[in-house]
Amino acid sequence: MAQQIFSDQDLRMAILSTFEADDRVPTTLRVGVLNGIAHLAGKADSLVVRTAAEELAWHVPGLRGVVNRIEAPGAPSPAREINLDLNTKSELSKSKGDNL
Repeated sequence: MAQQIFSDQDLRMAILSTFEADDRVPTTLRVGVLNGIAHLAGKADSLVVRTAAEELAWHVPGLRGVVNRIEAPGAPSPAREINLDLNTKSELSKSKGDNL
């Protein structure tokens, strides 16, 4: 059976419809989809709301991933630095001066 391919716009509309149907999620959240990956942004009153939005998005068929950048009390900062350094452990220990 061939997998159905959804456009980014179709996925975005499906997520927005899902959000509108669930009263836990504010309609002020922003949603973008690029290459099948949903990007959620905006502000939520709690981690529960933030998590609900992500879980609802994941249930949309055809979505490849979800990036949750929704700001909420207790959530990691959406602007936090993400270290993708792929150095080996020994190279990291040299750069930090640690004896791992």
